[in-house]
Amino acid sequence: MRRREFITLLGGAAAWPVAARGQQAERMRRIGVLMPYAADDAESQILLAAFFQALALSGWTIGGNMRVDIRWAAFDQGRMRKHAAELVALAPDVILAHAHAAVGALQEVTRTVPIVFPVAGDPVATGLVDGLARPGGNITGFMQFEFALSGKWLELLKEIAPDVTRAAVLRDPTMGTGTSQLAAIQALAPTLSVEVNPVNARGEAGEIERAITAFARSPNGGLIGCRQNGK
Repeated sequence: MRRREFITLLGGAAAWPVAARGQQAERMRRIGVLMPYAADDAESQILLAAFFQALALSGWTIGGNMRVDIRWAAFDQGRMRKHAAELVALAPDVILAHAHAAVGALQEVTRTVPIVFPVAGDPVATGLVDGLARPGGNITGFMQFEFALSGKWLELLKEIAPDVTRAAVLRDPTMGTGTSQLAAIQALAPTLSVEVNPVNARGEAGEIERAITAFARSPNGGLIGCRQNGK
């Protein structure tokens, strides 16, 4: 073998460990997922499948260059807080949290781990972000919809039943969506000469039924139900 060829071969061999070390140095990325629903929720499974498919199209594969830790809270607030603490303790690169309940639980245990929500109620009113243009902090994501549109529900009710002068708004007062939707409806009510009465949907079914029954005793009433939890 010629001296020049030998030196070239030797130099190439010396570079192999360096290249191998460079590949090994690529850190496995970790994604946490906190879902407020049950693990057998069909819609949630479809959403997660779409999420993983989009990641794969971008070159991210589970077990390849990323690891995913999923927690299901099954609508249990205690379990939600427990899972939130568990995920943060795993030191993930980012956490995907669906709906306000999951984001709020994570917000209690970390102000540094990046959190992304694919859907949430009013993130500004509920304190998840500072503002829509500049979220600030470690949380960002997508709003459910523009809450000013909630006033359109009252307009539609008035178009369907022009004699309506009272409207009961069925909403959950503990959620930002219910509060923001009610505010938009109340802001429009005077222009339509409609009195708005909130009916809390947080409680036993019998309690809600009694409240609606009491409201229905007087004439010219209508009912508006606000969406909850993004589902």
